[in-house]
Amino acid sequence: MQALVTGSTGFLGRHLVRALGAEGHAVRALVRDGRAFAREGAGDGAREGAGERSGADGPEVVRGDVLEPDSLAAACRGVDVVFHAAGKVSHRGEATGLFDLHVGGTRNVLAAARAAGVRRVVHVSTSGTVAVSRDERVFTDDDPWATEVVRRWPYYLSKLYAEKVALEAAAAGDLEVVVVSPTLLLGPGDDALGSSRVLLRFLRREVVAVPPGGLSLVDVRDAAQATAAAATRGRSGQRYLLGGHNMTVEAFLVLAEKVTGIPAPVVRAGPRLTELTAQALDALEGATGDEGDEAAAYDMACHFWYVDAARARRELGLAPRAAEVTVRDAVAWLRSRGPIPRAGGLLGSVVGGVRRAFGRR
Repeated sequence: MQALVTGSTGFLGRHLVRALGAEGHAVRALVRDGRAFAREGAGDGAREGAGERSGADGPEVVRGDVLEPDSLAAACRGVDVVFHAAGKVSHRGEATGLFDLHVGGTRNVLAAARAAGVRRVVHVSTSGTVAVSRDERVFTDDDPWATEVVRRWPYYLSKLYAEKVALEAAAAGDLEVVVVSPTLLLGPGDDALGSSRVLLRFLRREVVAVPPGGLSLVDVRDAAQATAAAATRGRSGQRYLLGGHNMTVEAFLVLAEKVTGIPAPVVRAGPRLTELTAQALDALEGATGDEGDEAAAYDMACHFWYVDAARARRELGLAPRAAEVTVRDAVAWLRSRGPIPRAGGLLGSVVGGVRRAFGRR
């Protein structure tokens, strides 16, 4: 099949391009900057062009933007399936921009696909549109949207409304739309340090206490395989939660200690301590110019994000590898980028002081 991938230079997008190419599909990668595609390693053998079919030599690179409908019309021409993975992971402000990108961009992609006669759109969402709660529970594909919970997180709220737009298009019946919703993506190749920032914080020894929540992680390579399978095996109008392993944040930090040799924090933080820690680190990052998202990160770590991925395992062939393998590969990739410094300046002083107070290096 001829596949168009938006967001092809993103963490999941690059792995998806490779997965589709490995299965012998012709891949067209939509990029805003062809040079960025090559720099980020997404396009081994990639070439710029329009209308050429790709194969073993790598994807065809076409310039465009999900916020520019005219560029999408050209990109969708002759395509069988569109994988819409374009987006931005950000938990610090930017509400209007995130809604424009995720909701407006999704509308544009669906309109262009419909006009070009594309058979199917695979919409990449996130498990955080449904699978998040203060209570420890496991969510399924058919659970309702968590609108009230995510209202204070613009990223998840914008993805929620984008998902609604996608499923409404499926219900209209003139376009097949399948939604895939990965949990926390980890593994090698997260150049933007979006979901991998949690491990980067650990490596920098910035995690000073154990939040009381739980997470679900999935290897980006396994999520990419399942996303590719959704083009032929997914059912239109269905959501597929792509999760690999549910675990408490404490268990995740213990696993990170096993992989890295860096001691995990021993202090268990209740909601109030977590809130105060988040506010302090957020203020310090603002003072030092670090573009962090500590307030949202600590807030989210007080919630549970557990999923039941049985439908994706059964229908898309999702086969998660061991969590330790994923974390080990992610850490190795982060370390391969060069030395990872400890938190410096005022932030480092505060983090170091808290750790010493509780007897940890």
